[in-house]
Amino acid sequence: MKENNAPLLEVVDLKKYFYIRRSFLARTLAGARDQVIKAVDGVTLRINRGETLGLVGESGCGKTTLGRTILHLHRATSGKIVFDGQDISNPDRKALSQYRRRAQIVFQNPYASLNPRKTVRQILTIPLRNRGVHDRSQQEAEIVELLNRVGLNERHIDSYPHQFSGGQRQRIGLARALAMHPEFIVADEPVSSLDVSVQAQIINLLEELQEEFHLTYLFIAHDLSVIYYVSDRVAVMYLGHMVEVAPTRELFDRPLHPYTQALLSAIPVVDREARRERIILEGTVPSPIDPPPGCRFAPRCPQKKGKVCEHETPPLRDLGGHLVACHLY
Repeated sequence: MKENNAPLLEVVDLKKYFYIRRSFLARTLAGARDQVIKAVDGVTLRINRGETLGLVGESGCGKTTLGRTILHLHRATSGKIVFDGQDISNPDRKALSQYRRRAQIVFQNPYASLNPRKTVRQILTIPLRNRGVHDRSQQEAEIVELLNRVGLNERHIDSYPHQFSGGQRQRIGLARALAMHPEFIVADEPVSSLDVSVQAQIINLLEELQEEFHLTYLFIAHDLSVIYYVSDRVAVMYLGHMVEVAPTRELFDRPLHPYTQALLSAIPVVDREARRERIILEGTVPSPIDPPPGCRFAPRCPQKKGKVCEHETPPLRDLGGHLVACHLY
């Protein structure tokens, strides 16, 4: 699966803020103020060529926003994005078009990500045209090849999305991404809405495609069992911050951050002897509109060290390839 250790993608201090503008009447009559949602707030990350980096965290922590910002589906507020050695933080139209040929996304919801008014042929023709394939016979041949590769039959070519199951729709989404001949794919919870048996089929297909086409994945998920199976390394997010990054086996065997420890303790295990002691976190996740100062996890952390955790943001320290943002280290 791994080709070499050269980074394909690097992000440095990446931020994505969403601004909630209050109306004139709300500001003048009710005293309401404009608000800022700090969805991604200073993430630094690298993804090596040929690997699968799993990205986990609670709902609302910024995982999907990070993936979309990396692909410029959201414009970054600040920070740096480097792809294959080229800075694409603020690309012009031509550079953005070239980048999107090399970087694609598979969306979470297969029911909403496909245009219900278009047939499979029409859906797959669009990326082929964007890649420069305009000959109709060549388009037809490539569409049939793509469908066969993702486990669908060419008789599906003129069917509409509503005629397919969820797993089949996700296969169409994969075919659409592959049509651009990408090197990097953001898989945004691609199996979370599917039945367990179908999840296994899609995960195995993703691994086969990675081997065949030398793909690099950012695999976003909340299911830690899936992340353990597919990932070479795992990155853990909490409230817009990256709190821990490590090789998969090391992170599962020796989690360092208290938040990661709590996440892993919640994994269902059949074997009683293999179960971890459950860590129950108190309180709720703070709002990204008004995040706490210092460590974002401090208000819920059972191991916090007092004022240093409450007032100083811990940097992401490298402990021999195991990165952790915690004042305990």
